[in-house]
Amino acid sequence: MFAGLRVNEAGHLEIGGCDTVELAEKYGTPLYVMDETIIRNNCRAYKEAINKYYDGYGMVLYASKAFCTTAICRIMEQEGLGLDVVSGGELYTAIKAGFPTERIYFHGNNKTIDEIRMGIEYNVGRFVVDNETELLNIEKIAAEKNRKVKILFRVKPGIDAHTHQFIKTGQIDSKFGVALENGEAHAFVEKAAGMEHIELVGVHCHIGSQIFELEPFGLAAEVMVNFIAEIRDRFGIQLSELNLGGGVGIKYTEKDSPIEYDRFVETISKTVKRICNTKKLGRIYILMEPGRSIVAPAGITLYRVGNVKDIKGVRKYVSVDGGMSDNPRYALYNAEYTALLANKPDSPKTETVTIAGKCCESGDIIAKDVKMPVTEPGDIVAVLATGAYNYSMAMNYNRIGKPPVVLVKDGKDRLIVRRETYDDIIRHDLIPDDL
Repeated sequence: MFAGLRVNEAGHLEIGGCDTVELAEKYGTPLYVMDETIIRNNCRAYKEAINKYYDGYGMVLYASKAFCTTAICRIMEQEGLGLDVVSGGELYTAIKAGFPTERIYFHGNNKTIDEIRMGIEYNVGRFVVDNETELLNIEKIAAEKNRKVKILFRVKPGIDAHTHQFIKTGQIDSKFGVALENGEAHAFVEKAAGMEHIELVGVHCHIGSQIFELEPFGLAAEVMVNFIAEIRDRFGIQLSELNLGGGVGIKYTEKDSPIEYDRFVETISKTVKRICNTKKLGRIYILMEPGRSIVAPAGITLYRVGNVKDIKGVRKYVSVDGGMSDNPRYALYNAEYTALLANKPDSPKTETVTIAGKCCESGDIIAKDVKMPVTEPGDIVAVLATGAYNYSMAMNYNRIGKPPVVLVKDGKDRLIVRRETYDDIIRHDLIPDDL
């Protein structure tokens, strides 16, 4: 059984002290359920590791793209984390939640003028600048507002993380950041240093997501600290911040072997300390941006089985009342999941089935050829480790409403996102007068 889950006396799957079958009856399905205790414990694990291995000289920034709601922003604020946002919508969510904007780092490879203006007006702590065009736009808007804006800039360190090609971001052929190999990064520093309303304070990199090896993270830290030393020696600029992004993988299936958060922080801390000492750089403030690894293990999604279709000698389909509209990750990445029956979690998994969604797409699959117990219409399917990039990527394809989100802790359930209604789906529709 995954962390935070157990079988209760009724023989049902339990999360955060709450019976999942009862949750399905109370809120309906599909339903996202998030365990608050696991979220908070994961936040604390990262913070404690920074205290242990880097004397607390750093900050954990929650990558809000993984799962962004006002409630989750409030939890991150309470846990003392910063926030990584990548759009005006994520920034607005944080602001409405009362998150302190000085702890917000504003990312994105193509920030609009309005988003840049919004970030400056709300005094975000740092812009993580992706390219020269953005740099020029920030300088112009900051000048108009007579502000001095602190920035990091995103560097592609040339590290090939062993992960899915769509979530690799550190190699030269990437839409993100500026490269070291061709001199882009050096030219960026030179340009930023000459701007009156820009203060260049550090660099950022992110090599990819769902990574299960320590070596790429250590290599990225080594490349980036050496680059900071080179900037000092070549331009006389002492950068004080190093943001090493996120990317730590999590357990979706039994074959996954995630890195311990403690070892991840230890690896990058030792590397940074060693090179800073060798290059006489002094102390560099370290930032990291875990998202998936904080919230994914805390979430499950509950579905109700509608029909079971056994195509003899071909495949057995178990169709549920959700699908790619609430979890497009299989369609995007062939993502794998662990599933079980919430109403009989201890039943032996004797059948190989494909869990299919209700969307009008052949590729609408939740899990393909997975082992499950004998499944019948009305059973409640629980798909595990869905706390990241499920609600965030949910959509209204086929005009299906997005599911609600329930936060559970110590046997108490609280609704943090309500279920979309049909009226919600058509709320922006207009019929012109001449139709």
